[in-house]
Amino acid sequence: MGSMSIWHWVIVLVVVMLIFGTKKIGNIGSDLGKAVKGFKDGVKGEEDKANPNAAAAQPQQQVADKSTIDVEARDKTRH
Repeated sequence: MGSMSIWHWVIVLVVVMLIFGTKKIGNIGSDLGKAVKGFKDGVKGEEDKANPNAAAAQPQQQVADKSTIDVEARDKTRH
């Protein structure tokens, strides 16, 4: 009685699909996939910072959002 058979999981899946609908479940799946990909890219970026020679071999990525402005910040010094 402690273990769940395949029929229990099928019933649970049908109930979840009836409650949320297949479109929302698909959106959740794609959002989760994007989050995992972003995490992997972030971890890969950290490894590239540790090894600067590997970062030089890869081309620079283009910015997807054209409304972002890239600027260089400078420290103000008082004389």
